Amino acid sequence: MVVLRATESTLTVTAMAKGEKTVQSSSDRLINHSESHYSKTPHQTHPDQKLSVCSKLCYAIGGAPNQVAGSATAFFLQIYLLDVAQINPFQASMVLFVGKAWGAVTDPVVGFFISKSKWTRIGRLMPWMVGCTPFVVVSYFYLWYVPPFSSGKFIWYLGFYCLYQTLITCFHVPYSALTMFLSTDQRERDSATAYRMTVEVLGTLVGAAIQGQIVASAHTLKHCSHHNVSVSLGHLGNVSGAEQGDHVVRSPAPVQDFLYHAKVVYMIAAGVIGGIFLICTLVMFLGVKEKDDPYAPRTEKPIPFHKGFMLVMRHGPYLILTAAFLFISVAIQLVQSNFVLFCTYAVDLRDHFQNIVLTILMSAAVSIPLWQWFLQRFGKKTAAYCGITWIVPFTIMLVFIPNLVVAYMVAVASGLSVAASLLLPWSMLPDVLDDFRLVNPYSKGHEAIFYSFYVFFTKFAAGISLGVSTLCLEFAGYNTGACQQPPPVAYTLKLLIGAAPVAFIVTGLMILVLYPITEEVRLKNKLALDQLRTQGLSSRPQTEDLRSSA
Repeated sequence: MVVLRATESTLTVTAMAKGEKTVQSSSDRLINHSESHYSKTPHQTHPDQKLSVCSKLCYAIGGAPNQVAGSATAFFLQIYLLDVAQINPFQASMVLFVGKAWGAVTDPVVGFFISKSKWTRIGRLMPWMVGCTPFVVVSYFYLWYVPPFSSGKFIWYLGFYCLYQTLITCFHVPYSALTMFLSTDQRERDSATAYRMTVEVLGTLVGAAIQGQIVASAHTLKHCSHHNVSVSLGHLGNVSGAEQGDHVVRSPAPVQDFLYHAKVVYMIAAGVIGGIFLICTLVMFLGVKEKDDPYAPRTEKPIPFHKGFMLVMRHGPYLILTAAFLFISVAIQLVQSNFVLFCTYAVDLRDHFQNIVLTILMSAAVSIPLWQWFLQRFGKKTAAYCGITWIVPFTIMLVFIPNLVVAYMVAVASGLSVAASLLLPWSMLPDVLDDFRLVNPYSKGHEAIFYSFYVFFTKFAAGISLGVSTLCLEFAGYNTGACQQPPPVAYTLKLLIGAAPVAFIVTGLMILVLYPITEEVRLKNKLALDQLRTQGLSSRPQTEDLRSSA
């Protein structure tokens, strides 16, 4: 009887979260009483769910290597494939698109296997991250290695990029889901997410700094006699140091030496970033303890993956949040992947691009605590609108006023939006999961589905946009390895940096209007979850006594 009463109480709170009219009066009294108490007393965190600063830092450091490597590939992989590896733009677009699409497909697959994983002495997620790290490092290094043959370069980079995407997914999906296994307290999770985003932005900064400073010498004009040389490096072997019309071309020997230097510096940068990956993963392993939710209701029979997937895909707040940030992340990806090409060929800032990139990321790193305070003070939805719209006027300004001073002003302002776009989706996803738990209190273990399919949709959309953007350069007449590009290429790059991201951001923010989890709803969900956990904790010993008696 006690167990039945506890179960009835649990269903009452669950129905309260769903808004069912049959129990609305008692649920409303519970909510109103709890809200009154909550408003008069400071937030209290259960000691078992309190996270130390050291744990938060170690957790945050674990996410840095993915951002370090991701920053290097986002800013430099496209120009590396075109100007150093010297594959044509169509092949480069296929590498970027197929690699991203493959990475997107592997996200739900990895999420499925994680959901089937058993708990070990170090947790359910940690073995995935630790086990795949050495293989991630090897595949990342060979992604930046130019093979000694020319006919199979496309297959080489396509294969290693797909392998890298698979392995980094095996790291990133469990790491993203780890947020839900740090603490059941919303504020502790939000605080850990803020630590994570700050360190990840710093990781992005470190990745861009290492890659940019090491490989900057590979993208200068030192191998060209004049700035108006437009002969592809691939054709220089057929000419000598002679005039061809009004173009003067250096002899092939210095060009080949310069190309060899470019290959070496890219491999050095890859080796340094690989070492950072190993060190950060070790710090996370030593400093983070993975916890299950001790107060969540448990079922005797686990729900199959396909049923859990259908439950997740029918959850409205998740679909709205994913769709909104899908468009926003595509906009940020377009800016990232085309920014170096834009500075090099569209606005003649090739000698400053690495410092402009660092300025963007430094601004983002500094502004993460600002956005964390802002979302706590004004709400996450308001923070999304204020933070992400900030980038729109400044990207347009850079396209129409392309000078160095404006570029640095735009870099500082853009960093604010980059920080908001990184922090907010990962801070809002746990709220969606809490809402899902209330609607489905006996459906556990779907955290990996939420995170993996969120990454799947954003990666797939980003892969399409990157592939299409590189294909646009092919149609515009991009010359692989040339010192200067024709005017249609510069015009295309301006569209990819200005008009296209603005259109995607506006679309994403319009979808975000429909997001239903406001601060008031989030507070009610928290109170209802506390009731569920308390009742689950009180009923569990009695259930175990009945089982032992039977």
